Amino acid sequence: MKNLNPDWTLGSYDFFLPPELIAQHPASQRELSKLMYLPLESHDLSHYRFDGIINLLPDDTVLVLNNTKVLPSKLLGKRASGAMLEALLTREIQTGKWEALIKKAKKIKSGETLFFGKTLKAEAIERLEDGSWVLSFEEPTQLSEKLEKEGFAPLPPYISRKNADELTSLSDKERYQTVYAKKQGAVAAPTAGLHFTKGILAKLAERKIPIEEVTLHVGRGTFEPVKVDDPRQHRMHEEQYEIDAGVWSRLNHYRKEGRRIVAVGTTVVRVLETLARQDEPKLSGTTEIFIYPPFQFKMIQGLLTNFHLPKSTLLMLVASLCGRQRLLSCYEEAVRKKYRFFSYGDCMLLI
Repeated sequence: MKNLNPDWTLGSYDFFLPPELIAQHPASQRELSKLMYLPLESHDLSHYRFDGIINLLPDDTVLVLNNTKVLPSKLLGKRASGAMLEALLTREIQTGKWEALIKKAKKIKSGETLFFGKTLKAEAIERLEDGSWVLSFEEPTQLSEKLEKEGFAPLPPYISRKNADELTSLSDKERYQTVYAKKQGAVAAPTAGLHFTKGILAKLAERKIPIEEVTLHVGRGTFEPVKVDDPRQHRMHEEQYEIDAGVWSRLNHYRKEGRRIVAVGTTVVRVLETLARQDEPKLSGTTEIFIYPPFQFKMIQGLLTNFHLPKSTLLMLVASLCGRQRLLSCYEEAVRKKYRFFSYGDCMLLI
């Protein structure tokens, strides 16, 4: 560890965050969140409301969104005995069969039937080494439709609601989803996109800013902490992605033209930088790419992203773009200015 580059020590990505700055609810309207503007070619720093992005993006911008759709994958249910339980679907194995984290699962036995809401039944198939369960749902082809009725938004663990009523739960289903979500499969939202409204996207289109879409189904692993002192030893979680051949072709054309590709969220960065490193780009597959300083970006020149957890892989990705010390300085300023952090919080634009 002697003389180890500070960028490769976990403690170098720590910062002080008052708990009250962890957003427990979204802004009253999507576009009313705050935006910190961080030009990459200078040391300036300025503050805007999110809808200021309409004029902040340079004319040569190409905006890339992640159109994944969050599954209402949190389920409240009970055992045949009447004992209550809570399940979080984390990974689809095949149609109707999911890995799930289950609270109060100690007494569950393989082969037992679990009941969720009014219409969902699942058999507990087996308990895995990490403590999660494999659940097999009845009527698997109807599962997606039933989850829309019975499921709740899978809010991250740092959003704690003691008395969430039905209205709040319905609001979360809308607000923990981007307005351009299309392809269902995520169990966590690509949060940088939560700030956009259809009106803002229309204004950007009026400016003739190309808007392209990719898909990365955000997994629960996005919240996994780094548990090793040297982040280079961290094993990154795997996530599924896909991109249309026409989109990939256009993005490469824009790059050759010298246009500025701006990723909306770290998930978009992961997709584009994964493909850029493949000899023959795979338009669908899985990625385990781990981006930390120093990193040579081949596709993106800008990023819109929320404020991330201390010591997280997401923080390391952003530090790769602007430098770790500068990023931590910006986070200190965000704390002073009482920016709201994490999924339902504010955002920063690096460009």
